[in-house]
Amino acid sequence: ISSVPCLCFSFICICGTLSEVRYSVPEEMQRGSAIGNVARDLGIDVTELVRRNARVVAEGSRQFCELSTETGSLLVSERMDREELCVQSAPCVLQFQLLLENPLKVYSLLLDIQDINDNSPTFENGQIELELLESTDLGRRFPLESAHDPDIGANSVQHYQLSENEYFALEMYTQVDRNAYPELVLKKPLDRENQADHFLTLSGVDGGRPFRSGAASIHIHVLDANDNVPVFGQSVYKVSVQENSPRGTVLVKLNATDLDSGIYGEISYSFNHMPDKMRGVVEVDHVTGEVKVMVALDYEQASSHELDLQAKDGGGQSSHCKLIIDVIDVNDNSPVIVVKSTTSIVPEDASPGTMVALLHVYDLDTGTSGWVTCKISDDVPFKLVSEVKNYFMLVIDGVLDREKCPHYNITMTAVDAGTPPLFSSKTVAITITDVNDNPPIFRHSDYSIKFVENQPQGTLVIKVRAEDADEGQNARILYSLPEDAASHLSINAETGEIFTLRPFDYESSTHFHVQVMARDEGRPSFTSTCTVQIFIADQNDNAPVVLYPVQLDGYLAHDIPNLFSIGLHCGEIRTLRPFAEGEEIKQTLIISVSDNGLESLSATATVNIIIEDGLPIIDELVAHDTDKLHGNSDLTLYLIMALAAMSSLFLVLIIAVVYMRLCRYRYMYRSTTNLPVFPPTYGPPGYSDVSCFNTLQKDDQYNSFLTTGSWKRDFRFGSDFVDLDMLNKRGTLLHVSGHSATRAKLLVKSLSTNCTENPLIKQMTNVHYYNARLSKSITLMLYVLFCFNLACDKIFTQLVNPNSKKILLLYVDLL
Repeated sequence: ISSVPCLCFSFICICGTLSEVRYSVPEEMQRGSAIGNVARDLGIDVTELVRRNARVVAEGSRQFCELSTETGSLLVSERMDREELCVQSAPCVLQFQLLLENPLKVYSLLLDIQDINDNSPTFENGQIELELLESTDLGRRFPLESAHDPDIGANSVQHYQLSENEYFALEMYTQVDRNAYPELVLKKPLDRENQADHFLTLSGVDGGRPFRSGAASIHIHVLDANDNVPVFGQSVYKVSVQENSPRGTVLVKLNATDLDSGIYGEISYSFNHMPDKMRGVVEVDHVTGEVKVMVALDYEQASSHELDLQAKDGGGQSSHCKLIIDVIDVNDNSPVIVVKSTTSIVPEDASPGTMVALLHVYDLDTGTSGWVTCKISDDVPFKLVSEVKNYFMLVIDGVLDREKCPHYNITMTAVDAGTPPLFSSKTVAITITDVNDNPPIFRHSDYSIKFVENQPQGTLVIKVRAEDADEGQNARILYSLPEDAASHLSINAETGEIFTLRPFDYESSTHFHVQVMARDEGRPSFTSTCTVQIFIADQNDNAPVVLYPVQLDGYLAHDIPNLFSIGLHCGEIRTLRPFAEGEEIKQTLIISVSDNGLESLSATATVNIIIEDGLPIIDELVAHDTDKLHGNSDLTLYLIMALAAMSSLFLVLIIAVVYMRLCRYRYMYRSTTNLPVFPPTYGPPGYSDVSCFNTLQKDDQYNSFLTTGSWKRDFRFGSDFVDLDMLNKRGTLLHVSGHSATRAKLLVKSLSTNCTENPLIKQMTNVHYYNARLSKSITLMLYVLFCFNLACDKIFTQLVNPNSKKILLLYVDLL
C-alpha cells in the first residue's frame, strides 16, 4: 500500500444559533494528525477553550477526534477506515460536536471521510472451474465471477485482464444497474482430443494511483454434450422486507431454467459473492432457489443489500443474477440518552439558568420514529432547554434550598414518535452543597433562671443552645457575651454553657440580664441573640444590723428584771413600771435581734439608758472613755476665751446700733420728706424682736428641744407634745430647763440676719450718706460675729462633759 498525501479542505456554514464546520479528510490518517484549526475557523479565542472546558464529543461510542486546547486544532485520535465505517455508502460523513460551557455553546463538526486506494480487488473464489463442451459454438459467452474492491469510485475495480491464449477472449457485460461483469467469450473451436484442459488467469484492476489488482485462476474442462446454460427469469431481483423479520422469512424465490435434460438440466443455486457482513444473514436453498432470512436485518446498519447469485447445471454451465434487498425501517429502537457533561455538585445559591447537565438524545430510527421529545418531572427546580438539535441542557429553574432538599435524582425520559412509541430514561444525581444562608436560631429568645446567691466561682448558671440549618463549617456556632457581662459571667464558646466568675450577692443586685450572641463560622457569618434573665435568689447570709442606737464597745449586760420590755417586731423599748428612787441612774440593756431565715442569724445591740430628774438627756457620746474627757479640757478653755471675745464684740455692736438709731432719729426729725414706713410684720417670723416690730411672741408659748444633731443649727418649735417616733429617728432627746438658751441663740441669729438683709439698714446707708463708711464697718463686724457664732457651734459638738455644757449654756443665756 502506497501512501497518499493527506489533503483536506473545509468550509464553514453559519445558520442562526448553529455554527457548522465541515472538513473533508482522507481515511487512514495517522493518530495525532491535524484535521483543521477549529478555533480559527469558528472565530474562537484559544484562551477561551480551557476556561470554557471545550471538548469534542461524537454521536457514537467511538471517539475519532480530539481537540487541542493549546492550539485549537482538531486532531485524529483513532484510525478511521471508511470501508469499516460506511461500507459502500457514499458519501461517508461523521458528525461531532464542539461543546463550550459557561455559557453553553454547541458547534457541529462534520468530517467527510474521503476514500483512498487502500484495498486491492479480490475474487470470492480464487479458483474458477468451468466445464465446456467441445461442441460449444463460437462467440458463446460464459459469465465469470467479478472481483470485489471495498473502495469506491475510481478506487474500485475498473477493468479486467485475461491472460493471453488463442481460444478465449474477455468482454464486459453491463447490467441494468450499470454494474459491469466479466464474461469469457469462445473465439476458437475446442477440441477435447487435442487439448482437454485450459488454464487462464483473470485479473481485476482498480483505478487508483497507483493501481491495485487481484487475480483468479480459471480452469476449463472440455466436455462432450451440454449445449444449454441455465437462464434466470430476471437478471435483477428487487425485494423489500421489514427489519427484524423473523428467522426463515422468504425474501424471494429464484427461478432459472435449463433446456438440457438429465444431469445437464439439473440446476443448483448459490451466492456468487457474499459480503462479510451478510454471511449467515441470508441463505439460498440450492434446489428450490428460495432466499430466506436467517438473522434479523437491521435498517440502522444498512438500509439495502446487493447480492450476486448464480444458477449452475450439472454440466458446469452457469448464469448470474443480482438480488437487491431494501430494508424497511420500523420503530424498533428506543431513544438513546447520552450524558455529555454533568455537574453533580451544585451550590444552593446557584442562579436560575445555570446548566448542570448536557444531554445528547437521539434515535437510530428514521422518519417520525426518529423524532424524540425529552421531559422531566415537574416537582423539581430544574428544566430542560434545547437550543441545538438533539441536545438538551438541564438548567436550574428555581431557588435551590439545601435545607429542604439536599439531593435530587432527576429522571429524564425520552419518547420517540413511532407507533407504538418507545421511550428510555436516564437518571442524573445532583447534590446541593451548602452555603451560609441561615443564621443561628436559639431555641428560646428569652431564658429565665433563678440562681442562688453565694455560689462559688465556675458554677454553671445555664446552658443556651442555638441551631443552624446549614451544615459543616457554616453550622459551627460560637457563643459570646457582651463586654459589660465579662466581669461576672463567662461562656463556653462552643457549648453555650454560662458560668459565674464570682459569687453573686442578692443584697447588691437582685437580678440582671445579659445578651448572648451566637455567630456561625460561614462566610459571611450570621449572628443572632437571646436574652438571659438571671434572678438572684436570697440566702440567709446576713445577720441583722442595729442602726440605732450607735453601738460602742465596752459595756456588759446584766439583768434588770421587770423594768423594760421590747416590741417583738417594731423594736420599741418601753418601761414596765415607774423608776424607783433607789435604782441606778444608768441602765444597760443588750437587745438580741434575729431574722427568720432557714438558718437563723442574729445580732445584739447594747442600749444605755440614763435616768435623771427634770429634762431627760440621752447622749450618744456617753459611751466615750473618761480619758477622752481629760483630753478636751484645753478645748473648753479655748471656748471660754472665744465666748469672752464674742461678748466684747456684742457690746460694741450694741453701741453701734444705738448710735445709728440716734442718727436716724435726727434725720427723720429734720427731714420734710416722708420716709417709708415698715409694717409690723416685716421681720422674719419666729425670730427675736430686734427691730421693735414685736413679731416674737411670748416665750412661754414655746418649748425648746435640742436633738443630738443640734450642732447643725436645727431647731424645733412645738407644744408640750412629745413625738416618740421622731425622737427615735433623730436621736436622743435633750431638754434644757428654762427658755433663756433658746432665746439667746435666737437673738444672735436674728441680729445676724437683720443686720445684713434688713431693708431698713440698706435705706439708712442710702439716706445717711455721710455715715456710709461707719455702716460698712458695722456690717463687717456683724459678719465676723456671725462667723464666731458658727465656730462656737462647732466647738459645742466637741464637748463631752455634760457639766461643762450646762455652764456654757447658762453663760450664753445671760448674754
